[in-house]
Amino acid sequence: MKKVQFTETVLRDANQSLVATRLSFDQFAPILETIDKAGFYSAEVWGGATFDVCLRYLNEDPWERLRKIREAMPNTKLQMLLRGQNILGYKHYSDDVVRRFVRASVRNGIDIIRIFDALNDVENLRVAVEETVKSGAIASGAISYTTSPVHTLEKYVDMVKELKAMGVSTICIKDMAGILSPKCAYDLVSAIKDAVDMPVVVHTHSTTGLAFMTLLKSVEAGADVIDTAISPFSGGTSQPATETLNYALKELGYESDLDDAALLKIADFFKPIRADFLADGTLNPISMATDTQCLTYQIPGGMLSNLLSQLKMMNALDKFDEALLETPKVRADMGYPPLVTPTSQIIGTQAVQNVLAGERYKNVGAELKAYCRGEYGRTPAPIDPEICAKILGDEKPIEGRYAATLPGDIYEKAAAELGDLARNGEEDVLSYIAFPPVAEKFFEERKARIERKSRYSIEKVEEE
Repeated sequence: MKKVQFTETVLRDANQSLVATRLSFDQFAPILETIDKAGFYSAEVWGGATFDVCLRYLNEDPWERLRKIREAMPNTKLQMLLRGQNILGYKHYSDDVVRRFVRASVRNGIDIIRIFDALNDVENLRVAVEETVKSGAIASGAISYTTSPVHTLEKYVDMVKELKAMGVSTICIKDMAGILSPKCAYDLVSAIKDAVDMPVVVHTHSTTGLAFMTLLKSVEAGADVIDTAISPFSGGTSQPATETLNYALKELGYESDLDDAALLKIADFFKPIRADFLADGTLNPISMATDTQCLTYQIPGGMLSNLLSQLKMMNALDKFDEALLETPKVRADMGYPPLVTPTSQIIGTQAVQNVLAGERYKNVGAELKAYCRGEYGRTPAPIDPEICAKILGDEKPIEGRYAATLPGDIYEKAAAELGDLARNGEEDVLSYIAFPPVAEKFFEERKARIERKSRYSIEKVEEE
C-alpha cells in the first residue's frame, strides 16, 4: 500500500492561525527533539508571519530562532513559506533582495521553501524558485487555491506545468480558506498526477469543516504529503489533527512513518500551552469553530477577523453583513484574485471602504491603486476597465514585471542606513528591508541590552 507522509505545522501555520504566531521559542524548545524523532516528512517552522511577529512582539531575532530550531532538529527537513517576490512582506522586492533572502534562509537551516504568489502569477515565483534550486534546497511550487469563473482545472494544470519547467521539485495545493472540497481535491490531485510525475502536497484549513474529508480524498487520488497540526493546535482555522489522520489512514491500509508514542508526547506537551493561550485570550474560541460562511464568501479566517477589527475601530459593526456581501463583488471587480496575503487585506479593506462611504470606490487606498497599476503582478482575469479607470485616472498600468523596474541597490542603501546596528551582517539588513521601522526598533533595543550587559560586567570586575 502507498506511504503517506506528514508535514507538521504546529510551529508555523497552526501557531499563526490560532494564536497569531505568539508561540515563543522558549515555549516550544523542550519538545523539538521529540518532533525531530517523530517521523515527519518535514516540519514547517518559519516564514509566513513568524518573521514579523518575532521582531515586533516576541523580541526574538527570527534568524537566530531558525538556527536554534535547526540545531535541535538535525534529522527533519525544515520548511518555510515564502510569498514569492513579496518574500515575507507585503510588497514586491527587487530580484537581488529575493535572491539574497533565499540564500540566507537556506544558509540558516531551511531545507524546503514553499513558494506561492497571491495572484498565481508564475513570473512572481521564478526568481525565488531559481535561487532555491541553486542554493541546494527543495523548491515546492504552490498553487493558491480558489474558485471563480476563471479558475479552472485546466488553468491549474497549466500552472503546474510551468512550475515544473521552472525547476520545482514538488507541487503544493495551498488552500488557505479551507474551501477545497473533497471532490475538487480528488479531481485536482488526479489531474496534476496525470500531467506531471511529481510529488503532490496538500495544505488546507479546518475552517469550513471540510479538511479531514478533503485530505482523505487527496490521499486516495495520489497525494504524497499532507499538512496537519498536532491535536491541541488543530481544528478551526488551523489544520486537521495529525494523530487523527495518521490513525485513519493506517486503518485504511496506508503506510506512515509517524511514531505514535512521539505524537502522544508532543500532544501532551502542547495541551497546557494551549490552555494558557485560552486563559489569556490569545486563543479566541471563535477561531476553533467551524465557519461555513467561507464557502459562500471565500474569506479566510484571518481576513474575517480583520474585517471585524476594521469595522469595530470605526464603530460600524452593524455594517458587517454588508461588508461580507461586498467582498466577493470587489474581488470580481479586481479580476478574481485568490484571497491570501496581501490580496485578502487589499480586497477586504476596499469592501469596508465601499460600505462605509455609501459609494463604491469613492475612497481608495494606496495598496489598491498599486494593485491596479500592476505592482502585484498579472491578475487572474482583467480588472473591470471602468473601475480601473476610476481608480487610476490618467495613470497607465505597468507593462511587464514590476520587480524589474525596482532599483538594484536596495540592499546596499539599507546596509548603509543601518550602519553598526546590523551586528549580524546580511541577515540584519534583510530583516530591515522587510520591516524597516520594526527591525530598526528591535536592533536599537538589542544594542541597548548589550551595552547594559557590558557596563554591568565592567562594574562587576571593578568591584572585585
